Amino acid sequence: MAHVVTQPCVGCRYTDCVVVCPVECFYEGEKMLYIHPEECIDCEACVAECPVEAIFHEDNVPDEWKNYIEMNAELSATSKVITEKKKPLADS
Repeated sequence: MAHVVTQPCVGCRYTDCVVVCPVECFYEGEKMLYIHPEECIDCEACVAECPVEAIFHEDNVPDEWKNYIEMNAELSATSKVITEKKKPLADS
């Protein structure tokens, strides 16, 4: 099981969650972050750090955002790992 970054992250891309991740399973997309499902150890450290409440355990992702489960799996595999805090996107 893993955690999933969902719709509230789109366009803001805060990276507070990234710095608390003990396994570096966050990946940076153009408009949001993704969690690699095979690398996530389900520690939940990132959940409390997300200022927009965009991170959910995959079993608790709201129905309207279920497509983000597959999106995180697919796009984390093709994105660059992110391990340091960065400035959020300008429109956040």
